[in-house]
Order: sequence, then structure tokens, then C-alpha cells
Amino acid sequence: MARYVTTVPSSKTPEEAFAYMSDVRNFTQWDRGIKSVHQVIGDGAGVGSGYDITVKGFGGKDSVFRYVTLECDSPTNILVKGKNWMFTSVDRVTITPTATGCDVTYDAVLTANLIVWPMNIMLGRIFDKVGDVATRGLKKVLA
Repeated sequence: MARYVTTVPSSKTPEEAFAYMSDVRNFTQWDRGIKSVHQVIGDGAGVGSGYDITVKGFGGKDSVFRYVTLECDSPTNILVKGKNWMFTSVDRVTITPTATGCDVTYDAVLTANLIVWPMNIMLGRIFDKVGDVATRGLKKVLA
């Protein structure tokens, strides 16, 4: 299991940040590891909406995760869960109002599934690098 947590200050209102972050289709705008997002369940953000997210995989092979929104509480909380045959990712976005806008905290836990569970030992280092790149992207879009 690997965990990555980052908090990004934003000049956006909590409502603006929530609207942006709750629409998973926006992930390609700030996470360079994501190649594409296609909504496959629902229309827009909300509990039960589903997305196929193609990420750059190991060894140059792309990997597709099916993400589903489990919680969507405007303007403070979003929880999505993605899974494929190899990994499960649980990502929570928490938005906290500040005097100048808000803080957006992204908390992601990546776990190798049963067949590849020994990879959990290595995931931390890899996930930290991926998370650092995504944090830089978040800082740009949430400024």
C-alpha cells in the first residue's frame, strides 16, 4: 500500500474548487500520468458517476482504471475509487475554506491487488514521484 497526501492553497472559492475537482474528467488537466478520461456512467459529477481513466503504465503499457464517485458533498468532500486487475486506488479530496479562498487536500491510497500484492513494498517510492508531478499540476490549475 502507498499513500500520498498533498494540500494545495487556492484562490478559488470552495464552491469553484469543488466544481472543478468533483468532475473527474478534469483530472487530465493537472495529472500528466493520466492520458484520458471517459465518462461511462452518469452525466457529469455526482455519486455513482463512473469513469474509465487511462494512465501511463509500467513499461510503457497503458492501464485503464474504472473509477466510481462514492461521495460528493458540496463544497467540502469528494471520494472516488478506481480499480483494475492490478491496483485499487481510493482518492479523497477535502476542501477547506480559508481567508483567501480554500485549501484543497488530495489524499490517495494505492494498493496492489491480490495477484500482485508483493508490489505493495515498492509502491511508496513510485507513488511519491507520481504524486509530486500531480501536485505541481494542481498548483497551476487551482492558483
